[in-house]
Formats: sequence, structure tokens, C-alpha cells
Amino acid sequence: MSAVHDPQALIHWFEHLSPETIDQLPDFYAADAEFKDPFNEVRGSAAIAQIFRHMFTQVDEPRFVVGSRFGGPDGVMLLWNFHFRSRGPLSPQSFTVRGATHLRFDAAGKVVLHRDYWDAAEELYAKLPLLGSLMRGLQRRARA
Repeated sequence: MSAVHDPQALIHWFEHLSPETIDQLPDFYAADAEFKDPFNEVRGSAAIAQIFRHMFTQVDEPRFVVGSRFGGPDGVMLLWNFHFRSRGPLSPQSFTVRGATHLRFDAAGKVVLHRDYWDAAEELYAKLPLLGSLMRGLQRRARA
């Protein structure tokens, strides 16, 4: 069983993540931790930290809000909303992406697996101005 029975400190870190707090990642992640989301698959805490750094260069005001968590002997599942504002030449828009994260911990209580689950087509692409109309059209055609 994991040494982490209450991942509240990790959740607090996620919810208050900033460019200044990314360097705290090794406090929570094992050196050889694995990370996978719809766009990335990396190994190592330095590579994971780079994904978070990249997020801050791509969007404005990124913020995670964890709504629920479910734990077991192998880890925890977090349900979250990711809020951010788009960047670019068009007027910035606010977005919310809903997703889940599966975390597994080692004997020391550090994250060894971080797997994000969210639907990039529904939660992101369908909300973009040009691509969104195409995605919504495809969704209409695919519905039963």
C-alpha cells in the first residue's frame, strides 16, 4: 500500500500551480515517474516539469480545480476542471476542460504514474472558432 493516504498536499500543489511552484515537482514525483495525456507521453520528473512549464507559455491564467477524488491501495483518481484563457491575435476566450487524472504512488508516497484522461475533441477542439464548427458537424453526423 502506498505511503500516501491523503494526497491533499499534492492536490493543493496542482490547484496552486504557477511558474514559480513547478520546481517543487520533485517533492511529489519520483525521478523516473511516467506522464501521459492526449498530447504527451514522457518519463522523468524533469520532462514532466517541462510539460507544466510549456502550459504556461501556451495559455493564460491556467488553473486546475479538483472536484472529487477516489482512492484505493494502488493510488488515487482525481476529477478536475482546467480553466484557462486562450492566447493569440483573436480576443482571448475563457475555456474549461473537464478531465480525470489517475495517480499511482511508490512506497515513499511519490507519484510514479500520472495519466490524464480527457477528450481533446469535445473539450478543446470543438470549442475553437474554425475547427469547432467542423468538429460539431462531425459530431452531428456521428450521433445515432
